Amino acid sequence: MRIIVQNAKCQGHARCAVQAPDIFKLDDEGYILPGDIEVAEGEELRASRGARSCPERALELTRGRFESDVIQPRV
Repeated sequence: MRIIVQNAKCQGHARCAVQAPDIFKLDDEGYILPGDIEVAEGEELRASRGARSCPERALELTRGRFESDVIQPRV
């Protein structure tokens, strides 16, 4: 699983990091760091919860190698 980070949408709520601080790394102001996130096996549930907790929908989950596999986060 991979998380696609859309930094332009991040507003620094830090809800993702509350769910999984070891997966979602933030800067000193609470904004997610740039770059997509590779999720380790066994961490998918926590990563999914963190991504789906984003009110700005700045995080997209992918479960495959193709862009058509993008899972839209729920609000």
